[in-house]
Amino acid sequence: MGNLFSEKIRALRKERKLSQAAVGEQVGMSMRGYQDLELGAKPTFDNLLRIADFYDVSVDWLMDRTDDPHAHR
Repeated sequence: MGNLFSEKIRALRKERKLSQAAVGEQVGMSMRGYQDLELGAKPTFDNLLRIADFYDVSVDWLMDRTDDPHAHR
């Protein structure tokens, strides 16, 4: 999951022209914690859910289990 997850959340953040600090704050993480996820760290279950909700995409898409970003929402 690590690499594709990292690429997807980085692309989503850049699409929205947000900083890592801004997203971290919105999902209840430190900027460093969010930055680590973009660098390949694995998210906790809670962080994964909050990030999916924030970007309005499915967890399955973030985890590369489907090509549909809104599957199972």
